[in-house]
Amino acid sequence: MGRQAVGRPVRDRAAPGRAVGITGLAVASAFGRGMAALEAGVFAGVPAFAPVTRFGVGKYRIGVAAELPGAGSLLDELVAVTEEACAAAEVRRAEAGRAGVGRGGTPLLVGLHREPGLARLPRWGRQPADSSAGLAVALAEKCGLAGAPRAYTTACVSASTALIDAASMIVTGRADRVVVAAGSLVTEDDFAMFDAGRALAADGVVRPFSAGRKGLLLGDGVAAAVLEADPDRPLATLAGWGRAGDGYHVCQPHPDGTGMARAIATALDRAGLGPAELGYVNAHGTGTPHNDAAEAAALHRALGPHAARIPVSSTKALHGHVLEASGLLELAVTVAALRAGRLPVNAGHLGPDCDLDLVLAPRGTDARHALSLNAAFGGANTALVVTA
Repeated sequence: MGRQAVGRPVRDRAAPGRAVGITGLAVASAFGRGMAALEAGVFAGVPAFAPVTRFGVGKYRIGVAAELPGAGSLLDELVAVTEEACAAAEVRRAEAGRAGVGRGGTPLLVGLHREPGLARLPRWGRQPADSSAGLAVALAEKCGLAGAPRAYTTACVSASTALIDAASMIVTGRADRVVVAAGSLVTEDDFAMFDAGRALAADGVVRPFSAGRKGLLLGDGVAAAVLEADPDRPLATLAGWGRAGDGYHVCQPHPDGTGMARAIATALDRAGLGPAELGYVNAHGTGTPHNDAAEAAALHRALGPHAARIPVSSTKALHGHVLEASGLLELAVTVAALRAGRLPVNAGHLGPDCDLDLVLAPRGTDARHALSLNAAFGGANTALVVTA
């Protein structure tokens, strides 16, 4: 199949006036805690990778990652960002003169990295607190959110899938406000797995969509967002979303990008936008040979001739691949870019390899609409349209 735009799917029916606004946003990454630290880091364009200090790396091929300075436990970091995001949303509501909404009735959806050592426990010895579900329950309890939270462990689309489900709950009237959180801290288990699979960049640099790219590098990422129905003066709006699977290979995307293209087309349709209205793409862009080529193909397939002129960058080259938290941390970067009118660079570039308008130097923008893309092993693909 050639590089033509795919057909537009039928848009889901939404309740009138149920726009999905982002009213609270908080993050922690290798650049530090808070949105200000993340913005300073990604707009400076200097990668946060450094020698790993959390565990010994002498037996591995590569010894760098992007670690959050002074990181606590995953639960502690999730509590901190969730409290910050909820507090920010509550202040925004008060400033707009809107009645407060109690946290106790607010659903929590959490994209989670598995706890180290969990897989080694015998099934009959596992306790709820040791599981991803148990961690989600503990987070809800500590932050005063509704019980029975959902835990998502669907690899690198965990957070973006949680965001999509939260948005669906809002537009269909099943919830007025939803909190989405996600977190992943670099563990030796994962470091060893990616190293053994030769997925880590041997030269210690992530080079998305570049000639000579050699792989990904891991990073810490923890984030939380509050999504509300039709809020006043939101930080941004989650205007559209899509997800699709291709089932091509257990750990390789379909080379034609068919699943990702369908997700993009669905997201644009839900947003009521055409490709010409997009001003930026925050790509999944892992810096691996198969992923980047397939994602570039997907962009051309979904966006047609517009794909070559829409600015694209992958911020994984700066903050690392944060696995299950990728969709939420990269949503935060996309919101920051639109609000600041600045596009983060596609770091590590050596030479052209994909026919895209890569952001290779600091660039301003007046774009109002952007795409944030994620993909995962097993052929899962998600696309989010952000409007600010």
